[in-house]
Amino acid sequence: MAVLAVAAALANLIVKQAMRRIFRRAAAAWDTGGSHALTQMVRRLANVVPAIIVARGVGSVPHLAEPAIMVVRNVSGAFMVLTIALAVGAGLNLVNEAYQRRPDAGARPIKGYVQVVKILIYAGAAILIAAALMEQSPLLLLSGLGAMAAVLLLVFKDTILSLVASVQLTSNDMLRVGDWIEMPQLNADGDVIDIALHTVKVQNWDKTITTIPTHRLITESYKNWRGMFDTGGRRIKRALLIDQTSVRFLSEQERADMQRFALIDEYLDRKQIELERSNAVLIAAGRDPVNTRRVTNIGTFRAYVMAYLKTHASIAQDMTMLVRQLQPTAEGLPLEIYCFTNTTVWAEYEPIQADIFDHLIAILPEFGLRLFQVPSGLDIGRFAVERAA
Repeated sequence: MAVLAVAAALANLIVKQAMRRIFRRAAAAWDTGGSHALTQMVRRLANVVPAIIVARGVGSVPHLAEPAIMVVRNVSGAFMVLTIALAVGAGLNLVNEAYQRRPDAGARPIKGYVQVVKILIYAGAAILIAAALMEQSPLLLLSGLGAMAAVLLLVFKDTILSLVASVQLTSNDMLRVGDWIEMPQLNADGDVIDIALHTVKVQNWDKTITTIPTHRLITESYKNWRGMFDTGGRRIKRALLIDQTSVRFLSEQERADMQRFALIDEYLDRKQIELERSNAVLIAAGRDPVNTRRVTNIGTFRAYVMAYLKTHASIAQDMTMLVRQLQPTAEGLPLEIYCFTNTTVWAEYEPIQADIFDHLIAILPEFGLRLFQVPSGLDIGRFAVERAA
């Protein structure tokens, strides 16, 4: 028995060394991050040889009872099946690692399919191991699975749902590794870092990890921001609340003073010609001047904002650009700016948006307009002091 054990150990060592030399070049190619799966596969395959030696040589051990010989052979056969199954699993991991190095791997990951194949291989290996230990035909064990179909469907319910969901996600290109998704019902808001058979991992912006069951990405709604990155523009949609009591017509002198703004110089000239033509008919008919059209300060400011956006270097000129009034509210008249920056990087987007509104808020008084702001305690205190004085 000692000679048999030494022979099995030496065979294992020799086979491992030989296989390492054979796969040395392949292992060197995987040193950048994929050598672990290759090492695991080589080690598992090398363990098959000593199991064969033990199964073949145990019958030559003198004075060993026949039942003991059968047990050793059965265990050796089961060990070989297990080792080969684990080697195939490591080979599938190697295939997945090789696929992930492709540029388009993030768009169509195969990790879920690899896991399905591994489950089938391990399930088949479990049946063969049980057959080897019991010295029964695998077909006999498979025939009994029909009665267990309902139990198996119940046990593997999540796996079946996840497999169907994974196929739908991949075939419809609904999710990729690297996509930014939002799923508020599961507190997920960040980048997808892994798509597996049962789960999808999302790294949130606070660096926490949210694990989402794959089938829930089919049955529930979520927002994918990939379209924004593909277009190359990020939306700005923010409103200035204008104090409606500051909205008025511009006098002739005020309108002339507005000519100093180079951005709306052409607008004012064009508007003046348009109004003169329109009002000439009313004046000729002897209408009261109140019926004539006049330039407003908020309309002029709206034209200024549009011209400012059109000349801004960080605003995408080929995408939708609007400056519009929304429904007046108790908090003022919302003047909404709707446009897109020419970058999708968050750290660059926020300064661009802040610079635009810094400028607009600062220049607003030049048009005789005021922003609406709910009175604070300081405002009320000043009002009380003024009344008392």
